[in-house]
Amino acid sequence: MKNKIHKYDFLIIGAGLIGSLLAMALYQKKFKILLIEKEHSMPKDQRTLAVNANSRDFLKELNIWDKVKNFQEAIEKIVIRDFLNKEDIIFQSDHESMGSVIFNSDLLRFARNYLIKNKILIQGIDYKSLKTLKKNHPILIKNKSYQFQKIILCLGKNHENDALYKKINFESSHRSHVGFIGHQKNHQQIAYEIFTPNGPLALLPSPDSKKKSSTFIYSSKKPITHTHLLKLINRHFKKTHGRINLKSNISSFPIRPHLARAKNPNFILLGDNLRSIHPVAGQGWNLGIKDIQTFCKFLDYHPISDNMFESYFASKRLPENLSYIAFTNILNNLYDNQTPVSKKIIQGAFSILQRSKTIRNIFIKQAMGRLELI
Repeated sequence: MKNKIHKYDFLIIGAGLIGSLLAMALYQKKFKILLIEKEHSMPKDQRTLAVNANSRDFLKELNIWDKVKNFQEAIEKIVIRDFLNKEDIIFQSDHESMGSVIFNSDLLRFARNYLIKNKILIQGIDYKSLKTLKKNHPILIKNKSYQFQKIILCLGKNHENDALYKKINFESSHRSHVGFIGHQKNHQQIAYEIFTPNGPLALLPSPDSKKKSSTFIYSSKKPITHTHLLKLINRHFKKTHGRINLKSNISSFPIRPHLARAKNPNFILLGDNLRSIHPVAGQGWNLGIKDIQTFCKFLDYHPISDNMFESYFASKRLPENLSYIAFTNILNNLYDNQTPVSKKIIQGAFSILQRSKTIRNIFIKQAMGRLELI
């Protein structure tokens, strides 16, 4: 007797945050989903992520926000400051918090529990044969035969396979340094973006009952030791945060902004596979949520049997992805070059943002993920 073929709408490969939340969203739209992950258990991930207001709304729609909201720290205000202008720019909403900071592991834990409970997730699956996968062809997984109409890659930054992607890389000689600080004073739920002479330094309030812990990310062309990093953070935040100590486990990695399309017409790319941007924008993960939202809306008027589905979806996400890459590249080039012309442009832009409430509100909407670019 012939083996039974289990027919599904979607195979999602990679059960990180974007893959897991996509699976939840599609399952709640009544599609038949299978999500596979190469690891046998949850990764030990101590990073935090900034969840903007749009992403928070999305998590509410998935009925997962009520589970994680007690583990988050709200961002009530964003302060933007640089070394060329005396006055700060303040982003603040009159109606709600700008966003939240949450540990990756807390959000992923609740998402994975949901997927396991509903028998959507299979863990411990090797990805080595990815390039041979085809939609609408039998695929053997855990001794069962499956067939999928669409295959979606959500593999994250650490998975690079030239056989899968057509990549356009954008030049960046910056390197990012990410970690945590403890501080004497309450962070007051304020996030900071400081443009220093050598690169942007962001500080986000991190979940902590005493409100005395924050996440930092600093990027620069110049190498920096932990000692000099602590001095830099103290220089900019000792007045607002008091005595500061640098916690261990600082991550350092090169920044490689890119756009990508799948080489193989059998695949759809979402999240970090589709694009990466300089962290100065603080929107990398939130753009992944926009991918999911766009994909789910796309399904309302595009049948998944359409042979052009993959191409149409990639084109739909291109304008926003390009706009973020262009914005972050221009911003970094202006600060990196520090010519008289670039300084005048920066000072003029700061002046416009400080004086024009209309333009500042546009940027506030953008920071909250509520600005529709297309």
